[in-house]
Amino acid sequence: MSPEELSSLIVSIVSKLAASGQAGKLTVEQVPDAAHAPVMRPKDRSHGDWASNIALQLGKRAGMAPRQLGTLIAQQLNADRHIGSVEVAGPGFINVTLNAAASAEVVDTVLEQKSAYGTNHHLDGRTLNLEFVSANPTGPIHIGGTRWAAVGDSMARVLQANGARVIREYYFNDHGTQIDRFAKSLVAAAHHEPIPADGYKGTYIQEIADKVIAQAQADGVDILSLPRVDGGKDKDGNPLGEGDSVQREEFRKRAVPMMFTEIQHSMEDFRVHFDVWFHEKKLYDDGEVKKALALLEKLGMVYKKDGATWLRTSKYGDDKDRVVIRSNGLPSYFCSDVAYYYNKRHRATNPADTAIYMLGADHHGYIGRLMAVCAAYGDKPNVNMQILIGQLVNVYKDGKIVRMSKRAGNIVTIDDLVDAVGVDAARYSLVRTSYNQPLDIDLNLLVQHTNDNPVYYVQYAHARACNVDRNAAAAGITHDGADLSLLDMPDDEEVLAQLALWPSVVTEAADMREPHRIAHYLETLAGAYHTWYAKERVVPMKLTDPEKRGDQHAVEQLEHAKDPEPARAAARLRLNDAVKQVVENGLGLLAVTAPDKM
Repeated sequence: MSPEELSSLIVSIVSKLAASGQAGKLTVEQVPDAAHAPVMRPKDRSHGDWASNIALQLGKRAGMAPRQLGTLIAQQLNADRHIGSVEVAGPGFINVTLNAAASAEVVDTVLEQKSAYGTNHHLDGRTLNLEFVSANPTGPIHIGGTRWAAVGDSMARVLQANGARVIREYYFNDHGTQIDRFAKSLVAAAHHEPIPADGYKGTYIQEIADKVIAQAQADGVDILSLPRVDGGKDKDGNPLGEGDSVQREEFRKRAVPMMFTEIQHSMEDFRVHFDVWFHEKKLYDDGEVKKALALLEKLGMVYKKDGATWLRTSKYGDDKDRVVIRSNGLPSYFCSDVAYYYNKRHRATNPADTAIYMLGADHHGYIGRLMAVCAAYGDKPNVNMQILIGQLVNVYKDGKIVRMSKRAGNIVTIDDLVDAVGVDAARYSLVRTSYNQPLDIDLNLLVQHTNDNPVYYVQYAHARACNVDRNAAAAGITHDGADLSLLDMPDDEEVLAQLALWPSVVTEAADMREPHRIAHYLETLAGAYHTWYAKERVVPMKLTDPEKRGDQHAVEQLEHAKDPEPARAAARLRLNDAVKQVVENGLGLLAVTAPDKM
């Protein structure tokens, strides 16, 4: 019996008590569904396998003491064949112990469903547009974007495991001043001139400039001889570098696709596949901006002031209205955001029921204005639009913060991190902490093959389970027809309970938009399995002179574990394989490999 099935049983009992008038003033309509009355795993295992606080939830509505209502529920629970015992404790907690066979049913379920175990359909029919990373094509992806790559892709996998159609989308800001600054920086590097004060720095700029020159030369274009324009100086007297020239445009049109290609390769190497690579420029080229603004004007959401066009975002909670078209007739950066959201919701292919934005910590101030855009179109903020903010990442080695990029000079890039620790360790370490918390990564730890390294700890559980299979096969042990009721030792029960929790973890990770819950679960399951492995042998290991080991009862328990009879060995092997499957399923949601040897 799974915890979900137990919750449903308890809710069914309470509903019947209410319908028959045995639950005081409680009505059937007041009884929550199973999703809102989940059972919990008690911290103190002496309190049973699962605990429910439903009597505490409903006692006041019933006009009864929670303990009295709990006793009525317990009496009905005791009649179910899956229940070993029920106790009403404290003010009204219902503690349930399943019988051994009922606890072990999860093993059969896991091995029958295999990779499908834990998946569900509660998000069926929903199309979720998940936009993440979206770094400007002006340089390599830094560690913050790398975190979003790992978290975003894992979140997409979790949402898909819950039945959603997920569109992974990368948004390229290839229209505007940041691209102009990029091109100016390249021109300066190509001529070995100082990079403009507002330009992009790092050795990668020189690398890209050299590649552009070589590409142009191969195409018969002497790019360095093309006309140039002095960009003048800023208000502080600093040179602005290259102006709007033929040469700058040639560098731009060649360099941006180069960075685009490099980013795509970095993402694929990191096991992140995007369904849509959306270019900001497309919003203007295809008339999407005009269409979006025309609708807002029709809805009475825009107005003219000081020669500019404004969106009434303050009407929906923003701290002020926002300019969408400047007084010089050019669109603002925010204008692209407005049109992009509308495009996501109304595009011909896979329009989004919910547009999920994953943004960096420096974008916290954007939440109000973006949610106002959602409301201005008549949509529901936090329903049709959801915004997730990720916090900063620091990388350490030997106790010191790392600035190890060969290309960017003062940042850590995605390729740097992967080169240092590998894709598995990089992805896992970036996902296992909630994205709304700052993250410190210790490179020394991530390359260690010890239990202190969380990714190794989890992967080793899978490799160890595979090794048990190999040893069992060599010893002629199979789990055909295994009697799972023999999984009655405390460590058996703990592993069984963890296996039973997996479906609810997958659901919660999706609904809470928190893929780190998957990693936390895997570490807990791995811990329970490693403890079980140390005590509960599958392949017999004969003990020598057990009488010399002291307490006879302890000796018997040790022999029971180390030298199991064939039936118990078969049951344990089946449990071992269930753990192996669930660890594989969980690592798959994080796109981390499940090795069979380590």
